[in-house]
Amino acid sequence: MFRCVLTAAALVFFAGSALVHAQKQTIGAPPEASNMKLVGFNDLQARSAYQPTIHHQGDRWIAYIGHHGGTDDVPAPVNPMTGKAEPNGTSIVDVTDPAHPKYLRHLPGQEGKYESGGAQMVRVCDGKSLPKGDPNAVYMLRTFGSEAHEIWNVVDPANPVLITRIGGLKDTHKNWWECDTGIALLVSGAPDWRTRRMTQIYDLADPAHPQKIRDFGLPGQEPGSTGAVPTELHGPISTGPNGNRVYFGYGTNKGGILQIVDRDKLLNGPKEPTPDNLRYPEISRLPMSAFNGAHTTFPMLDMPVTEFADDKDGKTRDIVMIVDEAILNECGEARQMVWFADVTTETRPMMISSYTVPEASGQFCQRGGRFGSHSSNESMAPVYYKKMAFIAFFNAGVRALDIRDPYHPKEVGYFIPSITQATDKRCIPVEGGERCKVAIQTNNVETDDRGYIYIVDRANTGLHILELTGPARTVAGLPKN
Repeated sequence: MFRCVLTAAALVFFAGSALVHAQKQTIGAPPEASNMKLVGFNDLQARSAYQPTIHHQGDRWIAYIGHHGGTDDVPAPVNPMTGKAEPNGTSIVDVTDPAHPKYLRHLPGQEGKYESGGAQMVRVCDGKSLPKGDPNAVYMLRTFGSEAHEIWNVVDPANPVLITRIGGLKDTHKNWWECDTGIALLVSGAPDWRTRRMTQIYDLADPAHPQKIRDFGLPGQEPGSTGAVPTELHGPISTGPNGNRVYFGYGTNKGGILQIVDRDKLLNGPKEPTPDNLRYPEISRLPMSAFNGAHTTFPMLDMPVTEFADDKDGKTRDIVMIVDEAILNECGEARQMVWFADVTTETRPMMISSYTVPEASGQFCQRGGRFGSHSSNESMAPVYYKKMAFIAFFNAGVRALDIRDPYHPKEVGYFIPSITQATDKRCIPVEGGERCKVAIQTNNVETDDRGYIYIVDRANTGLHILELTGPARTVAGLPKN
């Protein structure tokens, strides 16, 4: 069964230097932390977790959490609420009281293991916000393994009802859904395209009747093209009709691209996927190193920079935070990091700074599993937007960054959860077999409007709900706790 009650030991945290990390985690040891503390926990039925989305639903706060597929050892964990083995899918958790999260429902996804099953991505929109939605409904958009996108009515989050299914795909991943317009940028694998993941754009203003607008990708990915195939899409983030921009991130751990696109031209321009039509809405690209990719491309536009306050020009800047994704265990690749790009002059974006967790601060390359960045929170709620960013860093937990000066991002807190009996091993090949270690794998992170931070674990360690303490709260402008 899932755990909601915290032990005293679970609430212990270190407020000192990052240099005190132990190399090897052990079951029963307290979490490692600075300026962040644990508020609540749920084990998510020991399922490998990807995207958490936190939705304010009436007088409740509900966490919708996407899962990877099962593992070789446990392809379909038992759901203790039903007593049945179920393929990993979507966990729905009431987090109204963050100290006592209540697991409401597991909604099974596609059968399959790791990236080939589950229901990794989830977004949520109120029907009253969507132009043609049922005002009494709450809609959850999720992927269904590699084969489909689905929309469910979750107005009663414990009893979801399937509304729509968009199928016939060969892959899916990190979608974006504009709740005020209904425009959805669905990361898909269209069968005739030459890449595993590209964008299918739909009007989901009426979720019961999806209207396809177009397919989109980089020239060379489209059907019938020849030559080298550009790196695949990871995910987009849109600023909606007011901002009129979409920021696409291509690549995961190598050869990444930040692509800046005119949203109006994307939606209303010529739709035949010819090279010229695919180039038409593009404003610019920022190619990245062969060593680094682009998992999350998070826009922070019109940022005031205190250092430039007295300058005649450039007092505010348009910034995009780019987060790479570490792929290989035990540092078997180039370090994946966080990058900040100044896109104030959109046609000439430039990198201005970067951030990584120092390996020596915790001997992370020796701990097991992945070490490096993966994702950031994506909420644009005022509580943290343009002030703080939270980065999932796999075995280095979650990192809280002060980004008020994006030219000099500064870590002001961290939290590395304790491993549990459910935490899964991560292995690398060695001569004569393989070497396996058990380690935290903080995978994705999100925040809510109240200021709580939600992290989920790729290695089956569950959901941790956190809050800032000490100087980190001051950076965010939160009241003392």
